[in-house]
Amino acid sequence: MKQDKVLVIGASGQIGTVLSDVLRQQYGTGQVLCTDLRPPATAPEGPFETLDATDAAALAAVVARHGITQVYHLAAVLSARGEQNPLWAWELNMKAWLNVLEVSRQQGVQRVFFPSSIAVFGQHADLHRPPQHGPLHPVTVYGISKAAGENWGQYYFLKYGLDVRSLRYPGIIGHESLPGGGTTDYAVDIFHQALQHHRYTCFLRADTRLPMMYMPDAIRATLELMAAPAAALSVRTAYNLAAMSFTPAELAAAIRAHLPDFQVTYVPDFRQQIAEGWPHQPDDTAARTDWGWRPRYDLTALTADMLRHLEARYPAVHTP
Repeated sequence: MKQDKVLVIGASGQIGTVLSDVLRQQYGTGQVLCTDLRPPATAPEGPFETLDATDAAALAAVVARHGITQVYHLAAVLSARGEQNPLWAWELNMKAWLNVLEVSRQQGVQRVFFPSSIAVFGQHADLHRPPQHGPLHPVTVYGISKAAGENWGQYYFLKYGLDVRSLRYPGIIGHESLPGGGTTDYAVDIFHQALQHHRYTCFLRADTRLPMMYMPDAIRATLELMAAPAAALSVRTAYNLAAMSFTPAELAAAIRAHLPDFQVTYVPDFRQQIAEGWPHQPDDTAARTDWGWRPRYDLTALTADMLRHLEARYPAVHTP
């Protein structure tokens, strides 16, 4: 049996950094090729190549040279950054994804992962608990590109039999990397600011409720979906995924349970409007039914674990 060879595109990003390490534990260091536009800040522990996924010829050469059987395509311009240059964001997000699909089809890649987002819902969706197959009317270029990407993935599955799988990630919180330009990234930055400065200026209103997930759950969900039998999957656009839902004020209160003097000021900016088009908590019944998805972290557990990891980076501050 041919051994899997995995390609991670966008391996230096928030999710890619962590996912690459876990994939190397699962498949072996030499079996996972990490790529990004720029080399990582520190020397990688396994194979790494610089790759621009918008260059179809370069992508095809990498897949052929390494005998790639699985692709995790994680490169994308995120929501807040994308709104600053929409046409550039659309070009990068869509061109790279179409290249991945076409190269994978041509070279017989067995399985492809595409990260979608809660940003696909937008206007006219049930923002309290949007169903798996509800309407999608995204209001950001990021959300538009993710909704289009979902449909392109389903198209390649139906027309060519390419095994494309996808998750609609909520906001992902992790200690491994700094914020990367997303609207939900306040929930990462707030921990760094709390430990460094004991205060934080939040760009969302205190009562803005958004769905969130801790990084270990997000990585586990990704790997569980990719390992599920193809026959078990009823969704070929992207699965709704959920874990917890909270507001900036609720997160601040959870942090204050460890750092009592922590203060937050709320100064909403253009990201507030983006957040208002996103759901409170998607209905992830299909993921739970089809491949057994269950989150393990709630807000209390997430907060304690984030502070425990980050206090080593900021040793002047200690949590109880």
